[in-house]
Amino acid sequence: MKARLVAVGERAPKWVAEGFADYRKRLSHWLPLELVEVEPGLRGKGRDTARAMTEEGDRVLAAIPRGSHLITLDVPGKPWTSEQLAVRMEHWRHLGQDLVFAIGGPEGHSDAVKNAAAESWSLGPLTLPHMLVRLVVIEQLYRSCALLANHPYHRA
Repeated sequence: MKARLVAVGERAPKWVAEGFADYRKRLSHWLPLELVEVEPGLRGKGRDTARAMTEEGDRVLAAIPRGSHLITLDVPGKPWTSEQLAVRMEHWRHLGQDLVFAIGGPEGHSDAVKNAAAESWSLGPLTLPHMLVRLVVIEQLYRSCALLANHPYHRA
């Protein structure tokens, strides 16, 4: 099983790129993870936000390999504890499909992406910078795999 993180937004700041690279290296022997950045839709004065979301959604959907299990990161999704995420990870392993985690743009995911998703994961009701969400997601994926491997990383 492999995983892909599809994220709206490009050019992560250095601190995000370094943190992501560190966790990706740690995670690599349990769950190889690829980051795919998609271009955000155009926003601003005189721009149509709905159109921007639709364009982003089309790019997100184009980045999802056929047969993958799509999990969106979305506030109305299910908030899992780290232990519950480990249980989900075990479930996903048994599905035998590659995983895709999708982080939307400033207004979230388009309806097309939401409709294509098998599940939706919420990191909670806080509004987080999208670049920070990348780090939280990869750290939690690492933590869940460490839990399943009885690795001492998780000490709750």
